[in-house]
Amino acid sequence: MAETEGTSELISQASEQISTLVRAEMRLALAEMKDKGRNAGVGAGLFGGAGLVALYGTAALILAVTAALDLALPLWAAALIVGAVLLAVAGVLGLIGRRRFDQAVPPVPAQAIQSIEKDITEIKERAHR
Repeated sequence: MAETEGTSELISQASEQISTLVRAEMRLALAEMKDKGRNAGVGAGLFGGAGLVALYGTAALILAVTAALDLALPLWAAALIVGAVLLAVAGVLGLIGRRRFDQAVPPVPAQAIQSIEKDITEIKERAHR
């Protein structure tokens, strides 16, 4: 009978230790996710700041191009040319973006579904042999 009590006590201890281990692992995972989230937030903020500075830099370059064209043309003509070029570039980027977006919609993994259907068909065929 002592052996049974020893075995049940060992099982009880193992269960408690596993439970403690799982809770410790969960706390570790939570701490790690918080740290990663904090780093991701800081990184996203810095990335956004870089984008804003790049926007101002681009505006300064556009102004410089307009001023350079102003040396040969009236200011209104220089601004009109620069604006037309920028709108043309925006149009091309928009068309490319729309085409890429249309390829991604609907967000269904079509190739994976086809592969799974093929696997199911093959399994069914082998099962009937």
